[in-house]
Amino acid sequence: MRIAFLSLLATVIWASGCSSYTAGNSGENNPPQPSVTVSGASQVRLGSTTTFSATVANLTGTAVTWQVNTVAGGASSVGTITSAGVYTPPAVLPTTNPVTITAVSVASPSTSGSVQLNVFNPIPVVASATATLASGTNYFLDVIGTSFVEGAQIQVGSMDATTTFVSSTELQATVTIPAGTSSLSVEVQNPNPGSASSNTANASIYLASATAAARLLDQATFGPTLADIQNVRNIGIDAYITSQFNTPDTPLPNIPSPLPAICLSANTPTVCEESEWWQTALTGNDQLRQRVAFALSEIFVISSDTDNATTITYYHNTLAQDGFTNFSTIMNDVTLSPGMGAYLNLLDSAKAPAGQIANENYARELMQLFTIGLNELNPDGTLQLDGNGNPIPTYTEAQVQAFARAYTGWTYATSSGGSPTTFPNKTPNYFAPMAAVESEHDTTSKTILNGTVLPAGQTAEEDLDGALSNIFNHPNVGPFVCRQLIQHLVKSNPSPAYVSRIAAVFANNGSGVRGDMQAVIRAILEDEEARAGDTNPLDDGGHLREPILWITNFLRAVGFTNTDPNSSYYSLSNYSNNLNERPYRSGSVFNFFPPSYVIPQTTLSGPEFDLENTASAILRLSLANTMVFDKITGFNVDLSATSTLGQIAAVSPANLVDRLGLMFMHGQMPADMRTQILSTINGLSTAEQVRVAVYLVVTSSQYKIMH
Repeated sequence: MRIAFLSLLATVIWASGCSSYTAGNSGENNPPQPSVTVSGASQVRLGSTTTFSATVANLTGTAVTWQVNTVAGGASSVGTITSAGVYTPPAVLPTTNPVTITAVSVASPSTSGSVQLNVFNPIPVVASATATLASGTNYFLDVIGTSFVEGAQIQVGSMDATTTFVSSTELQATVTIPAGTSSLSVEVQNPNPGSASSNTANASIYLASATAAARLLDQATFGPTLADIQNVRNIGIDAYITSQFNTPDTPLPNIPSPLPAICLSANTPTVCEESEWWQTALTGNDQLRQRVAFALSEIFVISSDTDNATTITYYHNTLAQDGFTNFSTIMNDVTLSPGMGAYLNLLDSAKAPAGQIANENYARELMQLFTIGLNELNPDGTLQLDGNGNPIPTYTEAQVQAFARAYTGWTYATSSGGSPTTFPNKTPNYFAPMAAVESEHDTTSKTILNGTVLPAGQTAEEDLDGALSNIFNHPNVGPFVCRQLIQHLVKSNPSPAYVSRIAAVFANNGSGVRGDMQAVIRAILEDEEARAGDTNPLDDGGHLREPILWITNFLRAVGFTNTDPNSSYYSLSNYSNNLNERPYRSGSVFNFFPPSYVIPQTTLSGPEFDLENTASAILRLSLANTMVFDKITGFNVDLSATSTLGQIAAVSPANLVDRLGLMFMHGQMPADMRTQILSTINGLSTAEQVRVAVYLVVTSSQYKIMH
């Protein structure tokens, strides 16, 4: 009985003790729950990263894996996260925003912790901004930078501008800028979420785009240079033309006698004349004047092939000085120049004996080639036709003979520029206008164009003035001459409307003046048809780059040094001669190429193509090779790794190709051409990259055609 009682008592005590232990030590039966706590930022911007950390509690292991929106490691659409907790947002804002960042315990995959992360747009950065004149006071604003997003807003002086998103690095807008504005403050604001503004940048204000500036210079000079492109961009096309009108001419020195050593041979004044011409074309500040003189020299042709080369410098200076005056002045001074007088037989042309006729050569060519052409023209340059659909001749043989008589009595001036007492004057004066000997002038009456009569008894000067005035006022002069000037400066196939607009300016400059060359030249270069290619690289305008311009453009673009004072610039004539052209050496009065030349198997005018054949095409390739390997006699063309182009290539071959594209193709190099050149020069040394890239550009068809 006692044993049974003790046994029962022990059981009660044990049970009571167990119950007391559980109540007093509840942690052993209910241990702390495992947990994962995530710490980190609550927001991040596109283009940056942020790092999260995870704290693991009540587990033996602390390792975690990371998820973004339940996807282990994340995904491109929501952002990715590394094993170290570094989160990188997606390229664009995720469609679910904020995203969820989760850390999952490796030891207990059912245990995790999460935070919400707002993904914001990046803070934009403006690197540069340019405002280029579009029209009036409207400017095209181009902003370059980084971290731009769809919906980004350009702000100009705190005012919003209607913005076009081009890419994450470029935005564009059209803005109005009051005249005289010299500074323009530009910012960019990215939209929400996380709307943020960029740094402030001052936009460069340009009055012409790089393309427009380079194209104008290709038309109006012997080749664009980087400095000239920047100048035109800064001051605008109209102001550049005005500045060139006001730039003094760079006269070629008259060739002395005896000839200096630089001419190499006492019997070769051509060396001096051509050397001076090349030097002025390449280095003269009066580029537009010299380019117009070059065009005029291919209309009013004389040639040292048959003329005394000593008079060429005087003749060229006459064209350069008169190029910005009036066309009537050009006609008069060309007529009286001893070079033209000798070339087309006006010099020493005396009145003819009874029953004979005076020399007709100049009288005919002045009309046929220099001023009015063979047939009557409409104001737009198209042919006038008679009732049978045939062209209408502008002059008759009788009128040619009448003009020939009007031009008699002229010979070399005396050494002081006066009229000699004998005819002909056997002592040449190549540097003064011809002078009249009245006793050798035909004083009979002459019936010329439009029934005009030069009365009998007039002096040589009076007949000359009357004859030239008669031609100058013929309605053909405007369309005939202006079309040729357009062909030389802008394009081979100007539309009739283009010709008509310029001919109208020739007829009246706006102030009632006929033949104002400055007004005509400005109108040609600023016409909508001339400028169409500034914004439309597919415009079909342009003309083949004749050999002389091909050479000068190359040298002015890449830079050069003349290294041989004994031959100076003359060696360039040898290279251009291989391509069928050299200054003032045309084989005939019809120039190196006629303005009416039509490209075979087409209906397109292409005057310069008359020089183009298989041989000349191959010779251009050969000359390009000579140039890029610095083998031009008397010149240094530095395309080494240390040259300007070499330094650009060392930084970025793409920048090199873009620079060449600007200098040679107005910044309009076709994308596939750019890609192919970059692929070709990839892996070459810096110097090789420059030489190969330049060669590929200047031998391309895109460069041969002046668009």
